Amino acid sequence: MNNGAARLLDGNKAAAHAVLLCRPDLVAAYPITPQTPLLEQLYKFKAEGRLVAETVEVEGENSALSAAMGTTVAGGRAFTATSSMGLTFMYDAYLFASGTRVPVVMVIAMREQTAPTTVSCGQQDLMMVKEGGWIQLVCESCQEILDSIIVAYRLAEDPQVQLPVNVCYEGYYLSHLSEAVKVPSQEAVDQFLEPVRANGNQRPVLSTEHPMTYGTFVVGDLYAEYRYKHCQAMQRAAGLLDSLDGAFAGAFGRSYGGALEPYRADDAEFLMVTMGTASGTLKGVVDQLRGEGVAAGLVRIRMFRPFPRRQLAELMRGKRAVGVVDRSVSFGWDAGHLFIDVKAAAQDLERRIPIVSFIGGLAGTDLRHDLLEGAARATLARGRGEPGEEVVWLGLE
Repeated sequence: MNNGAARLLDGNKAAAHAVLLCRPDLVAAYPITPQTPLLEQLYKFKAEGRLVAETVEVEGENSALSAAMGTTVAGGRAFTATSSMGLTFMYDAYLFASGTRVPVVMVIAMREQTAPTTVSCGQQDLMMVKEGGWIQLVCESCQEILDSIIVAYRLAEDPQVQLPVNVCYEGYYLSHLSEAVKVPSQEAVDQFLEPVRANGNQRPVLSTEHPMTYGTFVVGDLYAEYRYKHCQAMQRAAGLLDSLDGAFAGAFGRSYGGALEPYRADDAEFLMVTMGTASGTLKGVVDQLRGEGVAAGLVRIRMFRPFPRRQLAELMRGKRAVGVVDRSVSFGWDAGHLFIDVKAAAQDLERRIPIVSFIGGLAGTDLRHDLLEGAARATLARGRGEPGEEVVWLGLE
């Protein structure tokens, strides 16, 4: 087991170290706040001779992802990164990457979108592409960023999956936060993540010996077959992440629970559900309430797409209420995006329970302990029969 040497790294640098360890053939990205320092660190690695990869300085995000796709379909390993409006700008390439099943790994340093204009933290950019057909992992810590990128390549390149993966973390809260991060050795990562094997048995690639096409024009039943196989690959990815979490723990001594992380959830009277950095503060709230004799629990969603519907439903079974904390807004539902998925998963339960949507942390505002404690106590009250609103905006005067 190689736990790795501890270093003080912010989230962007942790991501850069992970990319370096994964030995990509190409790095193509366009700088945009707050992921720019990630690219700067990769260019530094390149200048030092440590990153042995082609680096492409593109004119925009659409070209960045297109270059990454080209490398991948030729049998290589590619990396890119973006945020906010850059993600929106590459959306047609984003759909093309998933629809043609190319295993690119891309970081999203999550940020609000315009308008109103802001460059602050939020999860709205991820939510705008949640139905784009990519696997999406959401991190809580700088260590998890590094580890998730390594796992993402195993996930994306698995012959039974062959789909692109987003590794997502909140801008500023993680991109610029410095923590102790254990960086594994190159030898240990090479054992866990094998080099890309560009042959037909492992994955389809462009070749003169075995001609094929990508992005073929199709209609009717063949199109439905493409979509069916895409959906099936997404579901296989959900199970594979759980097994990869165990394999990663065996190799590096760290585990995150797979598609979701329960915290004191088994015997809880009610659950809070969230994803990202707010989870750490909510764990503190859960511990506080437990100290008061209140059986509180938490579930952190790590894999947002495909959504761990059945696992979450099993954890919600027998609970009296569920509170969901979102850092985004679904305009059509007047609620948070994660809330909608949790509410859908609750349809698998034998009885109906109150589920409350809490919206907060928009544009970088802090999801403080007192706000999240209030959300937890409001959820508990709903579970004990007290009336209340289904959607609550935290900290809104």
